[in-house]
Amino acid sequence: MKALVILAHPKIMESRINRRLIEEVRKDPGITVHELYPSYPDWVIDVPREQELLEKHDRIVFQFPLYWYSTPPMLKKWQDDVLTYGWAYGSQGKKLQGKELLIATSIGGRQEVYQAGGKNHFTMSEILRPLHATANMCRMTYLPAFVVDGASDDSELNEAAIRYVNRIRKSESQ
Repeated sequence: MKALVILAHPKIMESRINRRLIEEVRKDPGITVHELYPSYPDWVIDVPREQELLEKHDRIVFQFPLYWYSTPPMLKKWQDDVLTYGWAYGSQGKKLQGKELLIATSIGGRQEVYQAGGKNHFTMSEILRPLHATANMCRMTYLPAFVVDGASDDSELNEAAIRYVNRIRKSESQ
């Protein structure tokens, strides 16, 4: 299985969690890492290049910090520009059909606050539902999200980074 991690973090060097996760991913030569912010500093996305990248991989991973219960703006723009009618969805848009989508996100607080009755009132599954809907529209298989919270100490974060790479590399049935 060929995996592509699309990293959407505007300040990756300032990020404790996402930086550690992507450092671990980069150790695996079988996983392609594509960073959106440095690739498109002018915010002009090369749609044919992005679509070609997607076509060459079986599992697509969106890695990002949760921003106001959503993706960072560059990832949203990327979705708007790249996932076009007739290519990603619509009666003729079948280029992503059968591919898998894995969401890997970091949250500032503990995961316990993301539940019914919790401080944020919604589960992570509910918050990420628009990305699940996007996968459905593109005829992709949506995999359960990989969520890391900001409360992890360094040893927990290192363990999470190893689990993350394993999750990217393994099929859901394993």
